[in-house]
Amino acid sequence: MRRFFLTLFLLAALTALGVGAWGLWWVHRPLDLPAPSVDLSVEPGTTPRGVAEAVAATGTRVPPQLLYAWFRFSGQDRQIRAGSYELERGVTPRTLLNMLVRGEEATRSLVLVEGWNFRQVRAALAKAEQLKPETVGESDSALMARLGRPGVHPEGRFFPDTYTYSKGSTDTALLQRAMRAMDKKLEAAWAARASDLPLKSAEEALILASIVEKETGQAKDRPEVAAVFANRLRVGMPLQTDPTVIYGLGAAFDGNLRKKDLQTDTPWNTYTRGGLPPTPIAMPGKAALLAAVQPAQSKSLYFVSRGDGSSHFSSSLDEHNRAVNRYQRGIEPKPKSNGP
Repeated sequence: MRRFFLTLFLLAALTALGVGAWGLWWVHRPLDLPAPSVDLSVEPGTTPRGVAEAVAATGTRVPPQLLYAWFRFSGQDRQIRAGSYELERGVTPRTLLNMLVRGEEATRSLVLVEGWNFRQVRAALAKAEQLKPETVGESDSALMARLGRPGVHPEGRFFPDTYTYSKGSTDTALLQRAMRAMDKKLEAAWAARASDLPLKSAEEALILASIVEKETGQAKDRPEVAAVFANRLRVGMPLQTDPTVIYGLGAAFDGNLRKKDLQTDTPWNTYTRGGLPPTPIAMPGKAALLAAVQPAQSKSLYFVSRGDGSSHFSSSLDEHNRAVNRYQRGIEPKPKSNGP
């Protein structure tokens, strides 16, 4: 009888070892997915059993009872987080659980580029992968009301940066993040403004920064470009900056700025109107914001492109005209005569 019970014990022990070995093998074995990648959505409040069933519902060939048993056995079943996940070929029950516990949601990214206008922002949002388009078809004014800024012009209100988001996030949520980021960057820049700045508010700093962003070819020139416009504002001189004219033309601009365009009055035409335009003309980055509130200590009133991205700065019209002849028309200055 003793031998019989000993035999039963050994059989039970071997069976347990076999089951344990099989379980160890199974949790490290890749799941059979129906496609190279599978989307898994875990809603808030879903039970561990419900998560296992959701995995099976994606078409993944796995017994949900077995997956649920693994969740329970691990002791981490109550740590699974809600979210949008992406399962890829090679995922195992073990790596799946790690992903769910860590909340490693599937993410995408969208780049909002410095100098973009709001039309370009909306076009990028419409093309963004796996981003729910809540604002498509809305007017700009309706969109700003949705964001809690009714009556505010959207141009320049969003900070240019790379934004990551979970699959299934909304364009509204992403815009809210970008808007809050710009609020913080602008507040910090305005707090650090120079004491002699000819600007009355952070709003004016944002407008000037957007012009600096569009007018700067090389990063090192930003403070000097800002100085030119600050100096013009001080003396009441028109800003006369082409990007504001182009912005005022809107969709009518065909890529070629003509003399008649400079003479066509719009609220943004800084040739026909004095001071700053009524709104920003693009999204300024951090460097442009800082340049606008901390311009270089300079007497320059003019600048012209050298053709290599950099600019030549002048404090007088005569000097500026000579620079235009040299860099834009290819006319080299005549050497000074030493006399007969």
